[in-house]
This record gives sequence, C-alpha cells and structure tokens, in this order.
Amino acid sequence: MTHQDFSKILFLDIETVPQFREYNLLPAEWKHLWDIKSNSLIKYHEGETNETLYPRAGIYAEFGKIVCISCGFVSNDGNKGKIILKSFFGDDEVTLLTDFTEMLNKWSAGEPKQLCAHNGKEFDFPYMCRRLVINNLPIPSILNVSGKKPWEVNFIDTLELWKFGDFKNYTSLALLAHSLGIPTPKDDIDGSMVWKVYWEEKNLQRIATYCQKDVVTVAQILLRINGEPIISEENIEIKN
Repeated sequence: MTHQDFSKILFLDIETVPQFREYNLLPAEWKHLWDIKSNSLIKYHEGETNETLYPRAGIYAEFGKIVCISCGFVSNDGNKGKIILKSFFGDDEVTLLTDFTEMLNKWSAGEPKQLCAHNGKEFDFPYMCRRLVINNLPIPSILNVSGKKPWEVNFIDTLELWKFGDFKNYTSLALLAHSLGIPTPKDDIDGSMVWKVYWEEKNLQRIATYCQKDVVTVAQILLRINGEPIISEENIEIKN
C-alpha cells in the first residue's frame, strides 16, 4: 500500500434488519415475493423453511431496512492518532438516511475523499444506494458509481485488499482482525443477532455500539495493512 491520508477516509458500517418483525406479519404480496426469494436459498440451508429463513431478509435491500450507520475517521491530535466516531440510528429510515447523507455531502465536498468498509463493495455501499432509491432520496455523489470509471470510484474495501487478487477468498472482519492482532469487535453481539436485538429487545443503542466497534476495527485493519500502528482504545472518541 502507498501512503494514505487517513483523515480523508470515512470508515463506515451499516446494520440492517427485516422490514417486518416476523414472517407471519408480511403482507400477502411481500410474503409471496419472499417465498420466491427464499426458495432459492433453501437448497443451501438444509431443514430451513421460508419462515425460518426470514430473519435473513435484512441482508437484502428489497426486504430489509437500515437501522444504523456508524462512521468515523482518523485524525492527528498532536503526535497521537485518534479515531472519531458518529452514529446515525433509529426506526425512521428516511430520517436516518437524510441525516447521514447531509453529513456525507458536507464531508466529501472539496478535495477528493474516500469511503472504506469491509466487504463494502458487495454490501454496505450498494445497500445504502438501493435504500436511498427505494425511499426516494438522492444518492450522494461519492456513493454514486453510475457512469464512473473504475479508477474514479472512491471506495476502499478491506476485504478486497486482503484478497491480494484472490477472487474466491472470503475473510470475515472478526477473523481478519484476530489474524492481525487487533482486538475483536464481536464481544457482545454479531450480525446474525441484530434483527433479534432490534425487533425483540428494541435496543438500538446496543446495535449502534456494536456497529461503532466494527468501524473502529475496519480503521485499525487499514492502518495495519499500511504498516501503521493501531490506535489505542483511549484515543477513540464518540460524537453525539
């Protein structure tokens, strides 16, 4: 990796859930469409049904919604690096997305900036764009890849960097962090539990805290890949 200005990189992570609490609450047309979608998944999940697979609906932008976007950047405070975090979360996805994109437009104005996520090119970035379109909201320029040449897309994907050209390899964020000696972010919940924490516990703050930990981990991974020291926990700041 070449030297990068980490203050011009916004690290982010999103958390998503199914739009309805459970399969039996789906309106008839949505249930029909989910049955079609989940029928194609059942062959990979022995013993599962359309109903038992429904908690996975949140990973598909057509059936899910975003309940949290956490982001952060690395700043220099004297000689010490600092990670500054902010989260946007709530039940109202339109408000959440509007607040986030307003911040993103302000942050990305002027000199070139980049967005960084783990598996962001396959999940976070396209999911956000799809939900923006579904909610009739404009896509910020930095997120909109339509018509752009590959070198004009300002995305950094730590999963892609770790592949080193290997197309078939997938490495989870937790595994990559542990391999690099970075404290694991999975010390409370993991992605498979977010739907339950949201719909049953109704604990958005817990989801936001989990999401923030993933953002920190993504930033630490990019620092390590670039040969930079990771940032200590006391130098991580959360903005309200």
